[in-house]
Amino acid sequence: MDGSARRAACVCPLVLLGCAVMTWVEAGLRPVYPIKSALKVLIFLGCVGLYVLLCGDQTPLRALRPPRRRALRTALALAAAVFAVILGGYALLAPWLDLSAVTGNLGAKEGVTAATFPFVALYISLGNSFLEEFFFRGFAFLTLRAAGRPRLAWVFSPLAFALYHVAIMDGWFRPALFLLLTAALAAAGLLFNWLDREGSLWPAWLVHMGANLAINTIGLRLFGII
Repeated sequence: MDGSARRAACVCPLVLLGCAVMTWVEAGLRPVYPIKSALKVLIFLGCVGLYVLLCGDQTPLRALRPPRRRALRTALALAAAVFAVILGGYALLAPWLDLSAVTGNLGAKEGVTAATFPFVALYISLGNSFLEEFFFRGFAFLTLRAAGRPRLAWVFSPLAFALYHVAIMDGWFRPALFLLLTAALAAAGLLFNWLDREGSLWPAWLVHMGANLAINTIGLRLFGII
C-alpha cells in the first residue's frame, strides 16, 4: 500500500470513530453541555492528532491557512444570505412548526436552561462550528482529496457530517421534519466542501457560523429570551 492509499485508509475509520464515540457520549453518557463540549474537543482533535502521528501528514493543519480574498468575500455574503433565509423561513413557517420539544430535550439531556442558553449559543456559533469544520472539512474532505480520493471525499464528508447530527437531533422533531433536516445537513455539507475546495476551511466556517447564529437566534426565541 503506497503512502496516499495508506492516508486515505486512515481518514475514514478515524472520522467514523470520532462520530461513533460522540454518538455514545450523546446517547449513552448524556453529560451536561460543558462536559459534552470538552469531550467533543478531545475526541475530534484526538482523532486528527492520531492521524498526523500515524501517517506523518500535515494536510489537516494546512486547512487552517488563510483563504483568498475573493473566497472570503463570497463566504461573508453567503453567510449573511443563509442567516436571512433561515430566519425568514422560520418566520414564515412558524405557525406550522412544532418545535416545543427542542427546549425540553436540551434541558433534559444536557442541562441547558434559559439562563445558560445564551452562553451555549455563543459557543455553538463560534467554537463548535469551527471544530466541526476542522474535523469534517479540514480532515475528512481536504485530507481525503489530498490523498487522491476526490470522489470519496465529496461523498463521505457530507454524509458523515449529516449522520453525526442524527444523535444530536434525536427526539427533537417529528419523523418527516427530522428526515428533511438530515437531508438538508448533507446538502449543507456539500456546500461547505465546495466553499473549501481551494484548501482553506475558513470560508465554510463563516457560512456555518452564519447558519448557527440564525438557528440559535430561533433558540433564543424558543426559550423566551427575545
